[in-house]
Amino acid sequence: MSRIRLLNPRLANQIAAGEVVERPASVIKELLENSLDAGATRIDVDVEQGGVKLLRVRDDGRGIIEGDLPLALSRHATSKIADLDDLERVATLGFRGEALASVSSVSRLVLTSCAEGAEQAWQVETEGRDMNPRVQPAAHPQGTTVEVRDLFFNTPARRKFLRTEKTEFSHLEEVVKRLALSRFDVAFNLRHNGRSVLSLRPAHTEQEAQRRVASICGPAFVEQSVTIDQERGGLRLWGWVGLPTFSRSQADLQYFCVNGRMIRDKLVAHAVRQAYRDVLFNGRHPTFVLFLEVDPAVVDVNVHPTKHEVRFRDGRMVHDFLFSTLYRALAEQRPDGAAPASEQSLGGELQQPAAMPAASGLSAGVFSGQTHMPLQEPAASWSVPAMERPSPQQLAGASQGYAGLYGAAASQPAMPAETEAGEVPPLGYALAQLHGVFILAENADGLVLVDMHAAHERITYERLKQAMALEGLRSQPLLVPESLAVSQRQADCAEEHAEWFARLGFALQRMGPETLAIREIPALLRQADAAQLVQDVLADLMEYGTSDRIDAHRNELLATMACHGSVRANRRLTLAEMNALLRDMEQTERSGQCNHGRPTWTRMSMAELDKLFLRGR
Repeated sequence: MSRIRLLNPRLANQIAAGEVVERPASVIKELLENSLDAGATRIDVDVEQGGVKLLRVRDDGRGIIEGDLPLALSRHATSKIADLDDLERVATLGFRGEALASVSSVSRLVLTSCAEGAEQAWQVETEGRDMNPRVQPAAHPQGTTVEVRDLFFNTPARRKFLRTEKTEFSHLEEVVKRLALSRFDVAFNLRHNGRSVLSLRPAHTEQEAQRRVASICGPAFVEQSVTIDQERGGLRLWGWVGLPTFSRSQADLQYFCVNGRMIRDKLVAHAVRQAYRDVLFNGRHPTFVLFLEVDPAVVDVNVHPTKHEVRFRDGRMVHDFLFSTLYRALAEQRPDGAAPASEQSLGGELQQPAAMPAASGLSAGVFSGQTHMPLQEPAASWSVPAMERPSPQQLAGASQGYAGLYGAAASQPAMPAETEAGEVPPLGYALAQLHGVFILAENADGLVLVDMHAAHERITYERLKQAMALEGLRSQPLLVPESLAVSQRQADCAEEHAEWFARLGFALQRMGPETLAIREIPALLRQADAAQLVQDVLADLMEYGTSDRIDAHRNELLATMACHGSVRANRRLTLAEMNALLRDMEQTERSGQCNHGRPTWTRMSMAELDKLFLRGR
């Protein structure tokens, strides 16, 4: 073997470039982060041939003084941290001090800058061959311009791994979009081969921020998303969460930002997946643009050279906060104007239907010049009986007990004889049943179409969950305790969370350093593979600090019971039964989707119907 020796600076930088500079998009990320850290309010990006021929980034930030220009291209040189305390509370996007050195080692780089208050701009230039910076005067307004030409010109093996121009530019454009979403106060302009691709003005108001999100993610995302802003225990989560019906086949519309830094994190992905589990169709991916603000001291950003990942000091607290906030935001989505279930009587009759919001956009009871005529039914009362909540004793026979759930409503009026448009409930009143599958209803805005089985399935499922929450998970002792071989870490984890397991109906006993005994299991999950379930739960606890697998198995069983216990297709309902279903939908959490994530209802406004039938032309 040869003796140990120091690597020459050029080779060391090229090795570092292998971590930092994967493709043109990696270079743009580093340059844009430097511009943002310099306080830029406008950033212009020019790209040629997907970024391989040219990458130019110009900003109006604070700039770099003449004496610091050669240092800017040196490895491990930075103005952003000075000691360990700074590293433990990183408040900037960049801090490693190796990006420009790595980029300059595999390209022809020119950096021109005019510092704030300086009379003269200066330029420093290097090439990958010698790495010797050359400084000279230049003409430039306040700010900095970095030109990177001929990427990987001196490392042809790396250049061979690049994709087509179109592919490389799509990766680069995605980086610009991510950073544009992380900093609404900065203007971004992107040009490719002389053509303007992205032009984003600064966004200082909520409406302007929403417009930027729409221009990057599409207006359909903003229209079909929920705005959230929650703060608890030093954590703040705000942004836009797509409705379950606006899901994607790929996870390509998911943006998550921590203290201004766009990241991809397993813990975050797990929390979001949990929040959507009950409402997302199989194989679909949720959409979101979310921003988490935390104390920089409780998050470690120095985990990966590209800074795509972070590590939270208390991952479980962050996970629970993300999950609970998103779960409630999705659960509270009901037809417009409906009151939350907590404000309703769960066991008795429904309250008077909630008023249609004034923003319905239609005058009182007038649709395209025709007066709204109510159904000719005798009416003595507005309210119809709500579905009774099942008692825990009914859980085992739920599939039989729910078949005639709406039978008691048959004698009630379908709707009042005289109504004003402002008093029409969000889902309106039933007109008819279509092929024994769909309920056709009329509200103040137009037409409502409901899948009666899917809607009833969600209502039944939510009430089964409520009953189970009140009763809890009963334990069932095993005649012969099941022995489970685990690692020592898993056994320690099981002991640490023994009370948590007990609340969920499991009784675990440690029999040795790497052996557990399962003595009791939840009665509802007696058909499940207890050993595999415990193994999976322990894996989750060790990875995320929490697990919902037991609840997931329980809910799968309840969902099956709800599916079998809901009204089936081709069952004829009376108008009163249909209206009872509509009123329950307005009060039930997540009623927009069935247990499998399929939509339960849709609507068409009178304007959409007029457009469909070419009325008014």
